[in-house]
Amino acid sequence: MKLESIPNPIILQNFTTESGALYNSIPLSFALFGLPLHSAPIILVNHALTGNAQVTGENGWWNDLIGEGKTIDTNKYSVLAFNVPGNGNDSFSIENYQDFTTRDVARIFLNGIETLKIEQLYAIIGGSVGGGIAWEMLALAPNITQHLIPIATDWKSTDWMIANCFLQEQILNNSSKPIEDARIHAMLCYRSPESFKEKFQRTINQDLLIFNIESWLAHHGNKLQKRYQLASYKLMNQLLKTIDITRNGEDFKTLMLKTKADIHIIAIDSDLFFTPKENQETFQELKKFKDNVFYSEINSVHGHDAFLIEYKQLDNLLAAIF
Repeated sequence: MKLESIPNPIILQNFTTESGALYNSIPLSFALFGLPLHSAPIILVNHALTGNAQVTGENGWWNDLIGEGKTIDTNKYSVLAFNVPGNGNDSFSIENYQDFTTRDVARIFLNGIETLKIEQLYAIIGGSVGGGIAWEMLALAPNITQHLIPIATDWKSTDWMIANCFLQEQILNNSSKPIEDARIHAMLCYRSPESFKEKFQRTINQDLLIFNIESWLAHHGNKLQKRYQLASYKLMNQLLKTIDITRNGEDFKTLMLKTKADIHIIAIDSDLFFTPKENQETFQELKKFKDNVFYSEINSVHGHDAFLIEYKQLDNLLAAIF
């Protein structure tokens, strides 16, 4: 697998957010994998809340899906991934997280694509908030991609999602251990009751004399605290809360009639965060006026995080596209 080294990020000058906040300079760092840019079809991969542009290779968070001979084969494609500015993977930090919405990040990514002289992508794929950014990109630029593949996400944040993000925000702003405590709550949304039952069976950690589920949650909180910045968590949570392609504009049908892209919605049957029912409703709405829309489900006890776990199912669902 060839990784193209990118010496410098793209610098966006005088970017005004939807809320009217002016940023004189925003660095947009990114990574390229596979074949050289413009020599092969290009796939954009949008990362999730605590992810980054390192989608494959050493420390790649989607190695099961992307790489040489994998579903998204780096011998066939150019794979591009941006870091959400402020996600903590460079020196740039955003303290006023409420300045930004998911649409702002979609605009930033589209700006990056234009700077790289990319006229059209073969596919945009993303899970969770990364998929929400993908929906927003398609709404802003209907001809930007041939395939949209939103996984474990939707084109809008539901009341349930907004409620959980509100609780996350309260924890992040008020807790004495904000990252750890927010992560512990989030893990309850990323997994499912059945997943916990299968994994822990009410067993006790004999060293700590607490339930293994408790020590596991504490471990995940501590682990994230060591590698993640508070400002980044607040920003990414804000993005998760503000997915809505219809905000301040046209309705869903009007926006989606503008695109010829194939839309492949992939839900998870046990997802407590972006529920399959919401995804099915989106699919049924699209089917009323669009033929090239497809719906599939990952079957898993593991809830929202199944898109990072059930790679064999994901491989089967994506094989025809790639």
